[in-house]
Amino acid sequence: MSMTDPIADFLTRLRNGIRARKQTVDCPKSKLKTRIAEILEKEGYVDGLSTADDTPQGTISVTLRYTDRTTAAITGLKRISRPGQRTYVGATEIPKVRNGLGIAIVSTSRGVMTDREARKLGVGGEVLCEVW
Repeated sequence: MSMTDPIADFLTRLRNGIRARKQTVDCPKSKLKTRIAEILEKEGYVDGLSTADDTPQGTISVTLRYTDRTTAAITGLKRISRPGQRTYVGATEIPKVRNGLGIAIVSTSRGVMTDREARKLGVGGEVLCEVW
């Protein structure tokens, strides 16, 4: 069975891993999912990530971050642009997530980046997801 929205699947795996108090979450590898995981690591939402080429597609292992045993660093994940309804914004229309406490991940012509970086560079694009 083919997957129609691999980014939503990746975010759901992270969400389910947080709810189950897992240390690591594994998912199929792609360039876009790897870049999203790198952004989450850079922003401090996850502790680390590693990739393995054990299968033909490969896997990404994301190590989740918890402030203590019960509280995760990620409290919410939301998919914005979906295959059935793409959401594109200009550089001046990029949304602020939770008044700047969260991040929006934007796919631009200069690569995948956070909302702050896109505003700084003055580029718009497709809003993939929001994390807070």
